[in-house]
Amino acid sequence: MTIEQRKAKWLRFYDLASSERTMVLVDWRMPGGPFPTPTAFKEREAWAYDAYLWERDNAEWLDDDRIPCARPYTGTEIFAEAYGSPIHYPSDNMPFALPRIRSAAELRDLREPDVQTSTLGRILDLAHSLKNRLGGDVLLQMPDIQSPVDIAALIWEKADFLMSMVDNPEAILEIVAMTERTLTAFLDTWFASFGREFIAHYPDYYMQGGMTLSEDEIGEISSDMFLEFCLEPLRRLSARYGGMGLHCCAHARHQWEELKKIEGLRLINLVQPPKTTREAYHTFAGHCAQMHAWCGEGLPTSAWLDHIPKGAHVVLHARASSRQEAADALKALQELSALRAAQ
Repeated sequence: MTIEQRKAKWLRFYDLASSERTMVLVDWRMPGGPFPTPTAFKEREAWAYDAYLWERDNAEWLDDDRIPCARPYTGTEIFAEAYGSPIHYPSDNMPFALPRIRSAAELRDLREPDVQTSTLGRILDLAHSLKNRLGGDVLLQMPDIQSPVDIAALIWEKADFLMSMVDNPEAILEIVAMTERTLTAFLDTWFASFGREFIAHYPDYYMQGGMTLSEDEIGEISSDMFLEFCLEPLRRLSARYGGMGLHCCAHARHQWEELKKIEGLRLINLVQPPKTTREAYHTFAGHCAQMHAWCGEGLPTSAWLDHIPKGAHVVLHARASSRQEAADALKALQELSALRAAQ
């Protein structure tokens, strides 16, 4: 398939009335690049350039549904950093933010950052550089976008943040409103600069319109708190950009029905143990597309399909560490896709 044919297939897949119910992805990537530190800008750009060429070359013989993209990859820290959070850079892992404030009283010291002149501008600079180098038709992968609540929970010391949800909800709503404004300002700038087509930060699914984010703090709060602090910002973001893809790696089974209240939810990705993931396939079938972290062990087999409702729209994927493994995985995934089409 050509890249344009793959894009069209993804769009049919998101239409739950369509017979396009299965997408297949083989996760065989070029080895990871340097960790995203401010001093590694040139090294990150060089790796992202080479990684795009790797994906483009693979697309010529590995006929899965992957769409090559340039990856201005980041950690979870980028929005908290723009608010002044100190950033820790481990030598062997991704960077992460430390608290900028430790109580509601310190909220008055926070200033909403300007997207262009704050540290967020570095991400835009990297994306512009990659687009200029690779050409205007190259898709970018979205940076690691956290939800408004997740960004706030990075800026504000976690224990006090959670306690303030009970003791001082007005302060929580205030900081979440701030981070939502910053997030929308960044996304408005991103889409104005690079267009509305992109590959999600995680996992690698194609979007035309809409936005994608991670929502992980919901695992440690109640459903009532989700409704109070999380749902409306998510609804507004989905409405503003024309849909949403959502990743969650928290143990948030109690929030699944609440997540279904997000109008325009196109795809959900849950990272959970196998038993919980099997439940998710049934819970979200008929509501949105799904791409979860577990499909099965080893090469794909028909037993994978025993846990997936026939009508569910799902992305099946497998990992590979060599060209031969990638070819074998693709063959097995395509056989499963054909089985589902015949159901």
